[in-house]
Amino acid sequence: MKHIIGVNPEPPGQQVKTVLVDGEGAGQRLDNFLMRCLKGVPKTHIYRIIRSGEVRINKGRVRADTRVAAGDLVRLPPVRVAQRDVPLPGPASTLGRGRVAVPVQSFPVLFEDDYFLAIDKPAGVAVHGGSGVAFGVIEQLRMARPGAVFLELVHRLDRETSGVLLVAKRRSALKHLQDQFRQRETGKTYLAVVVGHWPTNKKVLDKPLHKYLVPMADGPQGGERRVKVVAKDHPDGMPSLSLVKLRATNVPTAGGLAQAFSLLEVTIKTGRTHQIRVHLASEGMPIAGDDKYGNFDTNKALARATGPGSLARMFLHAWRFECQHPASGERMEIRSELPPDLLGFLRVALPGACV
Repeated sequence: MKHIIGVNPEPPGQQVKTVLVDGEGAGQRLDNFLMRCLKGVPKTHIYRIIRSGEVRINKGRVRADTRVAAGDLVRLPPVRVAQRDVPLPGPASTLGRGRVAVPVQSFPVLFEDDYFLAIDKPAGVAVHGGSGVAFGVIEQLRMARPGAVFLELVHRLDRETSGVLLVAKRRSALKHLQDQFRQRETGKTYLAVVVGHWPTNKKVLDKPLHKYLVPMADGPQGGERRVKVVAKDHPDGMPSLSLVKLRATNVPTAGGLAQAFSLLEVTIKTGRTHQIRVHLASEGMPIAGDDKYGNFDTNKALARATGPGSLARMFLHAWRFECQHPASGERMEIRSELPPDLLGFLRVALPGACV
């Protein structure tokens, strides 16, 4: 529990506050600690007040990656909290380009106890705020559970990926689960439909990956993040391992488009950015609907199709997650069933597939 121990006599909403860090908050990065203290404040603003020196620890300037310790005094400047009725419209509303803003009540809970919860994340929702998104999954959970002392993402999913997402409710659980990730003791299995016939003997993809930025047209600064396969001796290549199992393949007519598709089970042993998407695309068989690494003509045709054979987003779903419970050590398996849009497409594109 954080304790506010000092407030300057200023108008409501314009106070400078001093927060005492307790044992539960100890060890957190400063940016993550502030996201808990300043619920409803956009992530971009939190980084701005850190960079400007308005946030201080024990009266000293600090960086976003500074770790807070028990007993630290954190100075919080006056901030304005965003209005909740703007970023939280109804479940059917959109925020442009297919981005859906879903209220937290509609996140189905697959598992929950005193240590962590697993939610069924819908496609189109970012896991956290930033890059033009005011409220992601974690911000919405914190607003919906104002009494929660601790809520932190254990891992991440791409915005367009649906499925199992873990959130820790205790710092000890977060550390234990993330240690399992680092030691490759978890099992993260996704369902993906790729464009093409996947060979049954192609089971291991161990190509190193490298992140880079696509230059923007109006200047060298910034750009959109991309990932590519690089040679094994590339100095910036990150070892990446994906295990692939072919579930079904066919040559259907999906929404009037004659195209080969394959349903794959992909288990990742490393958690690199866009790992599955880039590994599959590097084999010449990108994920159907992938707008970054996919077959754009096929994607366009699928999006324009009518009925269940249409596909308006990437067919990548975090289907199964396996881990040891952070307290009991019991081996657990959590599953998320395919959402209706992906299931409808699968029944047309691969009618013999069973999920």
